[in-house]
Amino acid sequence: MKKILITGANKSIGFETARQLLKEGYFVYIGSRSLENGIAAVERLKAEGLENAEAVQLDVTDAQSVKEARNQIGSKTDSLDALINNAGINGGWPQSALQAGIDQFQDVFETNLYGVVRVTQAFIDLLKKSSQPCIVNVSSSGCSLTLHSDPSWKYYTHKAAVYPASKAALNMYTIDLAYELRETNFKVNAVCPGFVATDFNNYRGTGTVQQAGTRIAKYAMLDAGGPTGKFISEEYNPETGETPW
Repeated sequence: MKKILITGANKSIGFETARQLLKEGYFVYIGSRSLENGIAAVERLKAEGLENAEAVQLDVTDAQSVKEARNQIGSKTDSLDALINNAGINGGWPQSALQAGIDQFQDVFETNLYGVVRVTQAFIDLLKKSSQPCIVNVSSSGCSLTLHSDPSWKYYTHKAAVYPASKAALNMYTIDLAYELRETNFKVNAVCPGFVATDFNNYRGTGTVQQAGTRIAKYAMLDAGGPTGKFISEEYNPETGETPW
């Protein structure tokens, strides 16, 4: 049975992604900053007949928490087939380029970038033991430098200084990570779940968590012929998903 870790999987898109991967036959480690919330999420999944899930306390901003999560999972399996770096925060509003404080930037980067680096580096040894490992960094088409520079893009006026900057930085990390692993079987991609109606955006999104879960799960299950080092938004590009950086 293939095994996967999803950070921030106790609710919303992360939870739905876990549900879909469980239905595909994966064993899913439900990473949750609050163990209590993680356990509640697992109980909800088991109530649906999805038994192969386990809660793991994992705060991506806390190096000790990440280390303990690695030890916990490593004590139960010799390998990990996929990692979905889903945990993220929006940083609150407004996000003016001239008025957002350094502390606001630091908080968002701590989760959305540094947290991904911590978790990826901590679990890379288990991932390397898989025959076809996948890493999915959950990103956003709203951090595309190309799109945000294009006045004809439908979200051109939706500017925010903090959150998109953190995801643009995450995209650069994804490119570097894919390059570093280019001579291995790894598939490493940045994937946008779409503009989804969740508490993350006060339910202003137009997509569903089911659509988002499908998009993310797809890139966690890539085979040897799948893409790597790509920025994917199937909402932006329904045909190939490939999105300009």
